[in-house]
Amino acid sequence: MKLYFAPMEGVTGYLYRNAHFACYNNTDKYFSPFIVPSRSKGFKNRDLNDILPENNRGYELVPQILTNNAEDFIYAAEKIKILGYKEVNLNLGCPSGTVVSKNKGSGFLALRDELDRFLDRIFSENVMDISIKTRIGKDNPEEFRELMKIYNKYAMKELIIHPRVQKDFYKNRPNREVFGEALAISRNPVCYNGDIFTREDFEEFKIDFPEVDRIMLGRGLVANPGLAWEIQKKEVPGREVIKTFHDRIYEDYKGILFGDRNILFKMKELWAYMIELFPDSEKYIKRIRKSERLHDYDAAVETLFSDLLN
Repeated sequence: MKLYFAPMEGVTGYLYRNAHFACYNNTDKYFSPFIVPSRSKGFKNRDLNDILPENNRGYELVPQILTNNAEDFIYAAEKIKILGYKEVNLNLGCPSGTVVSKNKGSGFLALRDELDRFLDRIFSENVMDISIKTRIGKDNPEEFRELMKIYNKYAMKELIIHPRVQKDFYKNRPNREVFGEALAISRNPVCYNGDIFTREDFEEFKIDFPEVDRIMLGRGLVANPGLAWEIQKKEVPGREVIKTFHDRIYEDYKGILFGDRNILFKMKELWAYMIELFPDSEKYIKRIRKSERLHDYDAAVETLFSDLLN
């Protein structure tokens, strides 16, 4: 079973990926948070820095592109290829209102004729392997039958399906019935993505879809960085690993960010997910959230780890 780490904007940048790989090393691919390319302006320094090979050593990274302009996509793919990458991923899944309003991400799914022309252009250019991460429609699941007709025209690296529509965001249950229909007719390798939060969720999914050999983990893996370990090894990693993981990210952020506020913003965002690892931890997370200086944060986290890991 191949396990992929889904991108999460603002969270799973290269510092996070490096720490995760060093501490857990049970993920087959990492996908970068999306890059929005522009031929006129080039790459933002932040986006370029995130995918530089020297910042992503030892693991397989797939840069992700968000655009509805074929020429911008080709421009970005060519630049990414120069860096040594062999695959890029097209984001057709982001449900954010600001993205969808520009007919990008899952908003592009509503414009099937335009999407088909876009895909025809980028696949005909044959710059490098392309995978697609998609939702099953913008407004209703029935849209996916027509989308699959489009996807089946093109030989892609793999089709990663998150079986929700855009307006679901992350509510409601993933529509596995539609996923099963897509799996049956897809001419491309299919990867599943959606609501795998525990090893039990994974085992349940495998009962229903034993033929699926690749799964992308997202929010579940950010909440529990050891989830891929648990799935692959069928055991829970030692509790000290999560502290090592936290400490590395924390120190790395302190090395590149200026000011307590910026560092704390990144760490509090991480704890918003990871706190689920620690039952009965509300009083600890309150202290973390209220921290305004690094020394306050240090004390709060030291107490949490001391009380809950021993």
